[in-house]
Amino acid sequence: MMEVVPESLYKEVRASSCTARLRHSSSRDKAHLFEIFSMGNQNIVSIAAMVALILGAFVAIPTGAQLIGVCYGMGGNNLPQPRDVVNLYESKNLKAMRLFEPNQHVLQALKGSNIQLTLGVPNADLQSLASNRSAANGWVRKYVKAYSSGVSFKYIAVGNRAIPGNQAQYVLPAMRSIHSALSSAGLQNQIKVSTSIATGREVLEQYSPPSSGRFSSGAARHLRAIVRFLANNRAPLLINVYPYRSYVGDPNHVGPDHPFFNSSRIVIQDGPYGYQNLFDAIVDAVYVASEKVGGPNLMVVVSESGWPSAGGFGATKEHARRYNQNLINHVGQGTPRRLWKSLETYVFEMFNENQKPRGAEQHFGMFHPNMQPVYPINFN
Repeated sequence: MMEVVPESLYKEVRASSCTARLRHSSSRDKAHLFEIFSMGNQNIVSIAAMVALILGAFVAIPTGAQLIGVCYGMGGNNLPQPRDVVNLYESKNLKAMRLFEPNQHVLQALKGSNIQLTLGVPNADLQSLASNRSAANGWVRKYVKAYSSGVSFKYIAVGNRAIPGNQAQYVLPAMRSIHSALSSAGLQNQIKVSTSIATGREVLEQYSPPSSGRFSSGAARHLRAIVRFLANNRAPLLINVYPYRSYVGDPNHVGPDHPFFNSSRIVIQDGPYGYQNLFDAIVDAVYVASEKVGGPNLMVVVSESGWPSAGGFGATKEHARRYNQNLINHVGQGTPRRLWKSLETYVFEMFNENQKPRGAEQHFGMFHPNMQPVYPINFN
């Protein structure tokens, strides 16, 4: 994985008329960059930045090094057996799974696989885990320690979209309890503890332009301390990113190509940074918002992102295929603010779930319950 170009160097190069995203440059643009570079600029810092960006133009292409996972929801009464699901993950070369709550049949099926697991703590359990360390110890013993010899746990996601809300006050204490329980089990260096947040306006109050990114007051009240906890433990913040929601909420303002990673023009110009898709803008706004609550170098993992194939406005198989395939192809490239920093990303989701609320929520799956694809998708 490449290192991030320092923002000061990046801005300097942008000021010299080079584009922010050189990996998408044409041959003529690259030739022009070499011409600029050869003009005898004596500023060593600019030259160093030029060299980095020149190399990036040719080699900062997704190489498959980024980790692509898929969320495995279980809100259906016709879903395949866990062992068959694990086999499907492996057959598609999927290296990571997000499970929203413990399921011992799934944990058993994962034994011996190379699939990295993000295991969720349900929101309903937050209060008891926050106030009772013995409950946290028991949770870790039952669902993590008992399977740790055969299952590759990567993250424990303590709560999903619990901030802001009635359970937000329990998120950080529960994270601390789970972290302490992992330490007692000798697993603290193997498994990171985090929480998953939404990026709608109830959490990310502003995202356009990304430099104005900020958390809502209700979210910031809790995230300030959570960000410190994550930074101290070198753990990422898990974020759910849905350009689909923005598209549905304001289709007159959000152009038809803006969510799909293939807009031919800049959608948002933010100082030296140009954005051609909403996904990058939302992620960079989270980076900026995190800086404002004390996390200037906070890592993020995209714990959910997807597009429904039916059941709502803009929900078609072609839109879903287009979004998810382009998402998979895109996230190895980073974002304008963290150029070349690939994003670990979990596509939402594996299967259509018939017990979810009627409408689009039932149709985010890339596979039918019979494990046949809803549309063609390539994870490699």
